[in-house]
Amino acid sequence: MTGRDLSLPKTVRLRTRPQYLAVQGDAKRRRSRHFTLLWRPNGLRQSRLGITVTRRVAGAVGRNRVKRLVREFFRHTRAELPSGFDLIVVAAPGAPALSLAQVRQELWELCRNLTPPAPGA
Repeated sequence: MTGRDLSLPKTVRLRTRPQYLAVQGDAKRRRSRHFTLLWRPNGLRQSRLGITVTRRVAGAVGRNRVKRLVREFFRHTRAELPSGFDLIVVAAPGAPALSLAQVRQELWELCRNLTPPAPGA
């Protein structure tokens, strides 16, 4: 065991529709081949994660797999990610076929240089 907390408590998850809508309303966006990342500052000391995988992406098994892989990425990299952001990861078709290593690589590229949106942007 590494001694790191690898849990994903409720306090680090976006859980309600108003929370998702608040992020979507004034978020900055970044895209990769299989994911879109929306983010905005949240005024907290920690970042929170939301995941969106629509029925267009895959069947239930594929959608659940993508969500598990994204949560796994977030759990293991939470300490290295910039804090104070609400993040929503939106999966695109093709994401269920990715391995954990591929998911980590794509999401790390999207998350590593997060900056707050400019005022009024």
